Amino acid sequence: MEIRTATYLKSSEFISQCPEHRTTEYAFIGRSNVGKSSLINMLAGNSKLAKTSSTPGKTLLINHFVINNGEWYLVDLPGYGFAKRSKTERAKLEHMIEGYILQRECLTNLFVLIDSRLEPQAIDLAFMRWLGESGIAFSIVFTKADKLSRQRLSENINAYLDKLREEWDPLPPYFITSAETRQGRDELLEYIDSINKTIDTQP
Repeated sequence: MEIRTATYLKSSEFISQCPEHRTTEYAFIGRSNVGKSSLINMLAGNSKLAKTSSTPGKTLLINHFVINNGEWYLVDLPGYGFAKRSKTERAKLEHMIEGYILQRECLTNLFVLIDSRLEPQAIDLAFMRWLGESGIAFSIVFTKADKLSRQRLSENINAYLDKLREEWDPLPPYFITSAETRQGRDELLEYIDSINKTIDTQP
């Protein structure tokens, strides 16, 4: 798949404010500072599409982007494990995220971003468990692959997959990416394209 155009559409505080359409949506979510905005910009081929920041937890709204003039939509969700937020703000963000994930009918796949440098984090494992229990289709995207040696990256990924196998059979689809080197870009876009084609052929 080639992304020819990627444009910002709108930001929403509630699911009721999200754009009305029947086209497939692919949403991206992860813990604060996992490199979500950088990954989205890499996929879209536009370094300024999603706002990046050195301060974790800056995405506070549901951000919609139109891909290829409406062929599909990319959604940037607020992170979980909210950095430096009050209890009230955290509750509000959790309600926003859960509302979108559970109620957005055109959500086709949720990409859960995981920092490849870290050991399996309880909050990520619990979030994926909740997705599975809720019947939400999701895939795992390991980020920041360029920050490790090839051997260390392989060791980290395998350790994470071994941990996932304790609860998942089969494993969710997963991808290894780097926003800096563009590793994994073609694989992610081909995956999205294959899902879109499957949906287009359904009666």
